[in-house]
Amino acid sequence: MKRIIANLAPYWHIVMIILVLLGVQAYCEIALPQYTSDMIDVGIQNHGIEYVLPEKMTADDMKYSMLFMTDEEKSEWTNCYTQCGDELFKRTARESSLKKLSDKFLIPVTLSYQTGNMSEERFRATIKNSMQAAPDKAPRELDIDSLTLDEISEYMHTDLNIHEAENEKGVATTYVDMRPVMEGLIESGQMNSEQISEMRGQLEKTSSTIGSNTMRSMGLAFAVAADKAAGIDVDSIQKSYLWKQGFKMFVMAVFMLAAAVCAGFFAARTGAGIGRDLRAKVFKKVIGYSNTEIDKFSTASLITRSTNDVQQIQMVTALLLRVLMYAPILGIGSVIKVINTGANMGWIIIAAVSIILMFVMVLMLVTLPKFKVMQKLVDGLNLISREILTGLSVIRAFGREKEEEKRFDKANTELMRTQLFTNRVMTFMMPGMMLVMYGVSFTIVWVSAHRIDAGDLQVGAMTAFITYSMQIVMSFLMLTVMSVLLPRAGVAADRIDEVLKTNTTVLEPEIPEKITSCTGTVCFDNVSFKYPNAESNAIENISFTAEAGKTTAIIGSTGCGKTTLVNLIPRFYDVTEGSITVDGVDVRKLSKSDLRSRIGLVPQKGVLFSGTISSNLKFGKEDSTDEEMQKAAEIAQAMEFIESNEEKFERAISQGGSNVSCGQKQRLAIARAIVKSPEIYIFDDSFSALDMKTDAALRRALGRYVKNSAVIIVAQRISTIMNAEQILVLDEGKLVGKGNHRQLMKNCETYRQIANSQLSEEEIEKSIGGEDNE
Repeated sequence: MKRIIANLAPYWHIVMIILVLLGVQAYCEIALPQYTSDMIDVGIQNHGIEYVLPEKMTADDMKYSMLFMTDEEKSEWTNCYTQCGDELFKRTARESSLKKLSDKFLIPVTLSYQTGNMSEERFRATIKNSMQAAPDKAPRELDIDSLTLDEISEYMHTDLNIHEAENEKGVATTYVDMRPVMEGLIESGQMNSEQISEMRGQLEKTSSTIGSNTMRSMGLAFAVAADKAAGIDVDSIQKSYLWKQGFKMFVMAVFMLAAAVCAGFFAARTGAGIGRDLRAKVFKKVIGYSNTEIDKFSTASLITRSTNDVQQIQMVTALLLRVLMYAPILGIGSVIKVINTGANMGWIIIAAVSIILMFVMVLMLVTLPKFKVMQKLVDGLNLISREILTGLSVIRAFGREKEEEKRFDKANTELMRTQLFTNRVMTFMMPGMMLVMYGVSFTIVWVSAHRIDAGDLQVGAMTAFITYSMQIVMSFLMLTVMSVLLPRAGVAADRIDEVLKTNTTVLEPEIPEKITSCTGTVCFDNVSFKYPNAESNAIENISFTAEAGKTTAIIGSTGCGKTTLVNLIPRFYDVTEGSITVDGVDVRKLSKSDLRSRIGLVPQKGVLFSGTISSNLKFGKEDSTDEEMQKAAEIAQAMEFIESNEEKFERAISQGGSNVSCGQKQRLAIARAIVKSPEIYIFDDSFSALDMKTDAALRRALGRYVKNSAVIIVAQRISTIMNAEQILVLDEGKLVGKGNHRQLMKNCETYRQIANSQLSEEEIEKSIGGEDNE
């Protein structure tokens, strides 16, 4: 995870933009449930009335609204209205202050509304309580429970406003407007300021229990009733409010969509940029590797790391920016909103989140080890695939198709079983998460139904709570999805980091030296080399000098160290002991680019790149002319097949030179080295695919062209090197003979054995009878 985040450092400014966009998206998404709640509670249930302060009030409503207010509140309340006519009061308070004023007057106004719509049972209980509070002012023989409402009205010398309506449970109930009674009780002294304060305190406790939104809905009911009484068209207000809220929701949805699209765009762009950077870093690192590091990782593994592993990180980075950063913002915002709803059902969310976390933890403990194994199996499958595809002709020639299919099927099946295991485990994740989500919804609706039935919760508040709960659960669900992807991406990041932190054993000198006299002379001074982790040296105590203008040939049995020896010159490996100099300067003191610019290497296996013949010949010298290419092709005996095609030097070459023969491939590789015109030519068994006639013609033409360069030839055929000025004979990594052909035939038993196995007696006698330098 740390390494994945470290890759984001160059893109910090884009990350900040994404963070802002995600904040906008989360704000819009979190706001939508509140708008839905307002549409239900305010727009539908309260007819679109937003504030506790009515737009207009009758004189009676104005008087009764101040029943439970303090003197200071009464003064501020009356300042919010202006009398228009004898019976109406119009709201004149500033629009910006209405929300604050609604919060301030919520308790006394709600009390006034509840008093004006009091059930008969509660009405009788209130009268008895007031009589008990002032027994000296109430007749002792009076029994409130035995009196009818009309008798109570006559006793109190007031007209009670009595009306029938259905309560919350749909039962027909008698309601009494007790505000005139309360006014009388207060004026008569039967209800004092302490009792009023106690009533307000009880309502405030109720508010903290059922939530501010529910209490606000009760206060808004007063405003609706007052507006209706004052002749306000409440239905028109309701339609206007619903349209306004709907438009706000539409705008929020548009902003949310725009923010989500932009955040997704920047996240994908950042992920792609990180993928590009990682591929570039891996490629640059691998290009600088010596053969030691290449052998350590294997080509198949390096390909997997620079493609599949980078793709994993790229995908996870985009999701990290889009999902992992968004989930906490959405979750925290939803938690804050849940608290503000006052629904007091947070325990449901805590239980759901705890179940999710435990569920994810179990899944991770089971699957994380398998993710690490999976990447190694992908490497193994790639290795087998590469071997089979590159060696397909050999497989067919030996009739090994069935055996190779079995080998591939075994690796493929192991990978499949590992993937199936992880996928089967992960299949439990989504059903489990869905079960938790639906369980949360069911529990919230069950609990809320009872509270709504008891009048402690509004329908809109329940709807908002369900939505916020789903957002919180979805936040953890998003984190769960990321927790599945992150371990695999972490393994991929570790594998890429291993490549980036592995330094080449062939280092550049701190202060590179320069060659002052350029002749191309190569000198081996008691050179020994041992491959990493090998028990013995591959070559040992090799000393010779390859002079400019002369040909040095190397011959020996298979595996005696010929290719290893020439690979030390361009520093594909560094010597273990001794030293190699070019024009008197140790190759380890030359920069690798300077050293290799002086060498024209034709490897044992001719390698061509996709493009054209021209692009391949110019590989070592981009500014070479057509004449130089033609000359090199003539020396390499390649002009015949080049000119046989109408495109000539612009003929297309497939990847790896698969559309030319092995002999043509070798001749083009030789021509490529000749075009470069280096000071040192190294031919590593580069004539093996040529017929004897072409071999002889090529060597004659080459000998005339490279008179001022040092030529080192590794060969299996004596006929190829017979005329070399110096021949080195290797056997089991040791130099067992050095000289020209005639000298070695006399002094070197190993060389004689090779010659006798390849040449007839007549050819041997003829070669010994010639001049040394023929």
